[in-house]
Amino acid sequence: MAKGKGGKQGDVQPIIIIKKIKKVAGGHHGGAWKVAYADFVTAMMAFFLLLWLLNVTTSEQRDAIANFFDPTHPMISDGKSGSGGVLGGTTVSTEGSMSSTMQEIRLPQNSGATNKGKEIGDTKKSTTKQLEEELRRRETERFEDAKKALEKEIANTPELAELKKHMMVEVTPEGLEIQIIDQEGEPMFPSGSAQMYDKTKRLITLATTAIKKMPNNISVRGHTDAAPYKAGANYTNWELSADRANATRRVLKDTGIPESRLSNVMGKADTDNYVKDKPLDAKNRRISIVLEREDIEEMIHREGDAAARDIGVPEAADEAREILKRAAEQSPSEYKRTPGDVYFP
Repeated sequence: MAKGKGGKQGDVQPIIIIKKIKKVAGGHHGGAWKVAYADFVTAMMAFFLLLWLLNVTTSEQRDAIANFFDPTHPMISDGKSGSGGVLGGTTVSTEGSMSSTMQEIRLPQNSGATNKGKEIGDTKKSTTKQLEEELRRRETERFEDAKKALEKEIANTPELAELKKHMMVEVTPEGLEIQIIDQEGEPMFPSGSAQMYDKTKRLITLATTAIKKMPNNISVRGHTDAAPYKAGANYTNWELSADRANATRRVLKDTGIPESRLSNVMGKADTDNYVKDKPLDAKNRRISIVLEREDIEEMIHREGDAAARDIGVPEAADEAREILKRAAEQSPSEYKRTPGDVYFP
């Protein structure tokens, strides 16, 4: 008989068997492959979204989207607000990349469900674009005709011949700009005063002969040179330029220009010099009367039919009006233009 630990015969110790199971990491039930598969599915979804985006957008929209994600593009803002840019709109924050407070009116694009529908939408877009170009051409032509008429009137009037050098008329991207400008030793206003000379009034009155014939709204701006008032003065170049602009407004009103056509009357002081590198130059002292370019919507309603016939697409005006009507119904604007108010102390 075997002896146990205590030395007694018959005490048998139990046999203990220890089984060790070796686990293999991963294997059939591992989870690492799921991460890789999720990355693959995400990449495929992004790829198909990209294909869809390329299919439904125009080349102009793709360029706009690309510019939106380009950090070097000048329209991208360093601010955190959502104003301006491709996805621009109104926002609570005033910071952002909105380059202008005036929102551009864009005619919506018609996208058909079939190829035929898309062709119709592209055709309408093309005709409305042609109509807009024709209307802008007509407006620029009217500006050029008004400029020539003013120059001819001065040349043919002996008593105004000497004043020719004081009137500058230019067609600019903003509209038709008529400027009454000082010359060295020959001012249009007494120094520091808003009481204009008779010759200044005659030039402004002459300008109204062209202004009356055109429907455009008017912006009146006063400018000074950089010569400052004495330190501590309550009256500065800001007040002087504003008062001179207001004096010009009164002349326009007296000659029959309705005040409802005024967009604004403002004093610019020396912030917009005519001679940029010479802030004290006499030509910086001037009055600017700007006939602003019209909204395309107003032009379409007034002379769209005639312009459409000129480009050989009579239906273009009706199509443009219908597009503008639908756009107004879908997203009515919260901002409406009101006649300019003028406030002076």
